[in-house]
Amino acid sequence: MLGYLGQPEKTAEVLRDGWYVTGDIAVIDADGFITITDRLARFSKIGGEMVPHARIEEALHPFLGDASCVVTAVPDEQKGERLVVLYTHQAITPDVLWEQLCQTDLPRLWIPKREHFYAVETIPLLGTGKVDLQAARRTALTMMATDGRT
Repeated sequence: MLGYLGQPEKTAEVLRDGWYVTGDIAVIDADGFITITDRLARFSKIGGEMVPHARIEEALHPFLGDASCVVTAVPDEQKGERLVVLYTHQAITPDVLWEQLCQTDLPRLWIPKREHFYAVETIPLLGTGKVDLQAARRTALTMMATDGRT
């Protein structure tokens, strides 16, 4: 990759020592095949520890069934970031979902605060059908501001 056409600033953001930094996390198996397992954007740095959003979402799925969820992060003055859960299962209260997540084997640091679980009508999606992570973050910030939790 030589860079983005006509966008030198964006090119400078993604090229490091001649390599294109995709933001993907991958493993290489014994046969040399690469499997992308996650994205750096799907981690939060909380109190110096990297917390994977996908692991939290995986822990939530048994409680949510077919309902969707996404974990996002918002700024936190003390710890760097704080986690927020948006989910679409309207019959489960945030308190119940938090209590269920606390019963998993996730480290306590990885469990968002009880007040940072929000039931929403829909999870924002991109045209590709993937979660729109930027819109999810904006939704979380809006929900927190509405509740006075920012």
